[in-house]
Amino acid sequence: MKTNQTLSHINNYFEKLSFLLKSLDRQAIDNAIQIIYQAYQADHQIFIIGNGGSASTASHFCCDLSKGLLGHKGDRKVKRAKVISLTDNIALMSAWSNDTCYEDVFIEQLKNLLNKEDVLIGISASGNSENIVRAIDYAKKNDAKTIGFLGFNGGRLKDLADCVILAPENHYGRVEDIHLILEHLISEIIAEKATEI
Repeated sequence: MKTNQTLSHINNYFEKLSFLLKSLDRQAIDNAIQIIYQAYQADHQIFIIGNGGSASTASHFCCDLSKGLLGHKGDRKVKRAKVISLTDNIALMSAWSNDTCYEDVFIEQLKNLLNKEDVLIGISASGNSENIVRAIDYAKKNDAKTIGFLGFNGGRLKDLADCVILAPENHYGRVEDIHLILEHLISEIIAEKATEI
């Protein structure tokens, strides 16, 4: 690829990413923040799930909400958040996948852990990941609150999750970029609102 073509590709990627950021529903983002903050305040658990790149965003989000609230050195005197990324126990995920099916890797973990008023955040570019659809459905049926970080046209999760933040784009990379930006933004705001102890 020639330099001019490379620069054109770079500009095009950034322009589309900028357009996506401007298109995000600010009210939906605020709603997600309120759901997460209320769970944090009430000592409810926050579960995060995703597949592939979205699994790494789930892990990152968990890190930022768990440790990020406490500051860089971890010595900030604030209440801690109860956050669990269900993507991080490889032994458990592979056991459920091997012995039953991959579609149940999250729902089976939730059956052990989920309580009423907990929060489940499902991250899915397509909005159609079966294991996330099943988990969100299970959480709703058990009186938990649900948030979807979605892309494309929102898929099945668009009409299932209580709160949906949609990046309306069919490019996995840019959708995942937006989801990572959202987790950083939300974690930063929750940290600012965190209760001192």
